[in-house]
Amino acid sequence: MTDKIVVLSTCATADDADRLARALVQEQLAACVSVVPRVRSYYRWKGALENADEFLLIIKTSRDLFAALNSELEKLHPFEVPEVIAMPVVAGAENYLNWLGLNLRGAAQE
Repeated sequence: MTDKIVVLSTCATADDADRLARALVQEQLAACVSVVPRVRSYYRWKGALENADEFLLIIKTSRDLFAALNSELEKLHPFEVPEVIAMPVVAGAENYLNWLGLNLRGAAQE
């Protein structure tokens, strides 16, 4: 098990996805955010079954930064209840995990 996590979130527009991804990387709360366009989400909202095309954010970060990342997402996200789900990175390519760590807040900068 590593100290890295992948956080998933969705948003409604490309502009929101771009704004959120840039903010998280700029603040070094994420080393990388991949944006996957046009995922179809089905969910229950205020008693009704809904569905929408959304943009999936795949956010690469560390466990130590989750609370700060969650707080930033909740502050910037236009949804009343933004999706923020963290999953552990059990293993990964050593050079990628090292790069990820070097590009997160609190890392010793070269």
